[in-house]
Amino acid sequence: METARPPGEVSEKHWWRSGVLYQIYPRSFADANGDGIGDLQGVIDHLEHLEWLGVDGIWLSPVSVSPNADFGYDVADYCDVDPDYGDLATLDRLVTEAGRRGIRVLMDLVPNHTSDRHRWFQDARTSKGARHRDFYVWADGQPGGAPPNNWVSTFGGPAWALDETTGQYYLHNFLPEQPDLNWWNPEVRDAFDDILRFWWDRGIAGFRIDVCNMVIKDAALRDNPPSGPGDPFIEQMFGQRWLYNANRPEVHEVIRHWRSLAERYDPPRLLLGETNVEELGTLAEYYGTGNDELHLGFNFPFIEAPLAAGALRAIVEDTEALLPDGAWPVWTGSNHDVSRLATRWAGGDDHKTRLALMMLLTLRGTPVLYQGDEIGLPDGPIERGDVVDPVGQRFWPAYKGRDPERTPMPWGPSEGGGFSAAGVATWLPLGDPAARNVADQRAEPDSVLGFVRRLIALRRGQPALSAANYRSLDAPDGVWCFSRGESVTVALNFSDRTVECDAVAGSIVMSSDPGRPGGPAGGPAGPVLDLGPWEGVVLVGP
Repeated sequence: METARPPGEVSEKHWWRSGVLYQIYPRSFADANGDGIGDLQGVIDHLEHLEWLGVDGIWLSPVSVSPNADFGYDVADYCDVDPDYGDLATLDRLVTEAGRRGIRVLMDLVPNHTSDRHRWFQDARTSKGARHRDFYVWADGQPGGAPPNNWVSTFGGPAWALDETTGQYYLHNFLPEQPDLNWWNPEVRDAFDDILRFWWDRGIAGFRIDVCNMVIKDAALRDNPPSGPGDPFIEQMFGQRWLYNANRPEVHEVIRHWRSLAERYDPPRLLLGETNVEELGTLAEYYGTGNDELHLGFNFPFIEAPLAAGALRAIVEDTEALLPDGAWPVWTGSNHDVSRLATRWAGGDDHKTRLALMMLLTLRGTPVLYQGDEIGLPDGPIERGDVVDPVGQRFWPAYKGRDPERTPMPWGPSEGGGFSAAGVATWLPLGDPAARNVADQRAEPDSVLGFVRRLIALRRGQPALSAANYRSLDAPDGVWCFSRGESVTVALNFSDRTVECDAVAGSIVMSSDPGRPGGPAGGPAGPVLDLGPWEGVVLVGP
């Protein structure tokens, strides 16, 4: 079978530096048993697609046991698989089958909170002297019955819920069904050491760590100060700076310890952090002073920026300047919590989608594609009656929640879209699979899918694209040009007009525009390069 991966060229220790990661939201990837919910066997059944595409690792959103108040991010058992997705044997088989194709498997770790149905919390709420009471954050209310402090939940309302049995409040930075763990308790830390080893010993290649910047809270539970005009939008929206319930300095001790555990494995296990911070300097801190914390930290200012040359270039340049020596960036345009790039950045325009994907796959750093990005999949159609996301249910219609980016993956044009059998009611609406799907795009070389596959192959075939330094180049307004090492130049036109560039040289080896004269690989650029509207090109050579 033809694949995009030549054998043996990815270093074992730092495979993720030159690799491409692919996020799978298992509930919406592929339904193998016909119940309308994606599962692990569905992932196994589509490993051929991922190998053909050329990805090096997959990150599975949570498949741990969960009552699904927040669809897997409320964990009731960290060391087992939810029956909706299969069982441990199926997950072991996925790791084995993926490994045979040169693909590593990452899982989601949710250390900030558990489900309220986790056995620890079930015990903790029985009495103030319960064995696991101190696994969670408890406090007395203020005089008059108000919550212990002014912290607010990310999902709206106070971050405290009153437990009627014991008369104390417990902390929940998300849903009341997601009580926060007490990371000041060494027993909690020891328990998570065991959880990490459980999965890493089974061959899991690493973790994406959910809200890793929020794990430690202020021990004195001090009130957050009010937000001001210069604070991040979300803090302004909630009216307070998240000073005491997030980004506490002690969280770095936890991450450094996890890194020390990860480095004991051969190859080392990967730590990929959900570092949802607005300041790039704060993001840089999560890599550690000596590259001893996260291997990769998601860059939220980048994903939240508009698809504009100046804004994105500034974020990349600042990130490059602020990261410690030897640190490695990570870039993504979509995920299970953020509108898909084909909608949010591109507005359904394939020219813009291709440009965004070329940017992601040519910057210095590790690109992470979200399922469907490779076919330019837009957000799904969600009406009020379809909403299952608790955030969407709370804030509709001002915010539709995260369901639009979580709709099922269309594998083919027929009813059910190849995600599920025809006639099966899927957990979220599938939309019109005939409009955009994997099968049709695999049959069309100039499709978005064909383009992404060629880009990944180019990245692998040009070592500068996966390893060399980034350097900004002069460019006209609306254009972003940069070099990767001495041999590769990338020019991206973020405008509706044709633009002349004279600061680039070499031969065009790929264009995002299949209509470029000479085809997507258009030959020598000449003394002046004409970039079409929303066109990007990769050039090689002097």
